[in-house]
Amino acid sequence: MSTASHPLHRYGWNDTFAAGFGSYEAEGLCPGRVVRVDRGSCEVVAVEDGQVVSSRADTWPVASADLVNNPCTGDWVALDPDQKAVRALLPRRTAFVRAVSSQRSEGQVLAANIDQLLIVVSLADELDLGRVERFLSLAWASGGQPVVVLTKADLVPDPVTRSHLVEDTERVAPGARVLCVSAASGQGIATLAALVGGADAGCGGTAALLGRSGAGKSTLANALTGADVQRVAVTRDSDGKGRHTTTTRDLLPLPGGGVLIDTPGLRGVGLWEADTGVPRTFPDIEALARECRFHDCAHGVEPGCAVRAAAESGELPLRRLGNYRKLLRENERIAARSDARLDAEMLRSWKQKTTLGRHMRERKRGPQGPPR
Repeated sequence: MSTASHPLHRYGWNDTFAAGFGSYEAEGLCPGRVVRVDRGSCEVVAVEDGQVVSSRADTWPVASADLVNNPCTGDWVALDPDQKAVRALLPRRTAFVRAVSSQRSEGQVLAANIDQLLIVVSLADELDLGRVERFLSLAWASGGQPVVVLTKADLVPDPVTRSHLVEDTERVAPGARVLCVSAASGQGIATLAALVGGADAGCGGTAALLGRSGAGKSTLANALTGADVQRVAVTRDSDGKGRHTTTTRDLLPLPGGGVLIDTPGLRGVGLWEADTGVPRTFPDIEALARECRFHDCAHGVEPGCAVRAAAESGELPLRRLGNYRKLLRENERIAARSDARLDAEMLRSWKQKTTLGRHMRERKRGPQGPPR
């Protein structure tokens, strides 16, 4: 059966995943996609008797101490249909990963195998360009295509003001599409729907909604799916912040084909392995850096620094340069912590093996062996 006619094609099953599934098929396992993850189990869509069905499956066979390697919404898995258990995770094509917290050197996968990452920003709040750049850095690092979605456009009735907000966002999001939408009025929803689940994405595309609480992700999910699949709540008048109405990461089928992953609101978005993402978010600064006199210029006090010259002339906004430096330092700090954690784990493993080997040698020598 070709992947185009496979029942799971609308969920994203394609030739790439099918090619990597051959050995599992020989073991009697079947492919499935994770719809939602709970503690110790997950909900998976798979094919039974030619029909796509959803069922619970245990995840303990693939549980890992490393959060990045645990099953996540959007993962493709090898499912044991008899034991109702996930036996293996298929290699991820893309993954949106953030640091668990600034104090820990662990990553957390929020969504896997995504084609488009919809960075949802509410126009009901003051536009935080630095936060948009942070999301973009992780989105580019994921391997997917970021799209910045400015929601609640109906709350900015002045078209000139809306236009300026879109232009400001476009300036910090080179290479990413910026859409201004309103679920209340319907503005831009058809364009977004075509992008994530219609002709633009192709049947089987996967999009993920990412953003703060109150940005309108769940409302947008309902508008795109054409049903009240996600619970929504009003934002507080005092500060415009929303409640966590979405508490799990859910994979939702779209009426035009493809799926949408809705995620809970994110308070903190720490960088994780964003070595490629930060440069793609700041290509203007990267281009200026190539004009510096010294190839290892830190853009501080070095003579002939093209980046500093552009900032002093006003060509490069000081805010953007400051955030670029901040994200680079944060990414380097997280990488160093991660390397230190890996080194500590390797040392601990080596000590355990060495101690175990010594005990085994002593047992073999027995009581008549040479004195210790």
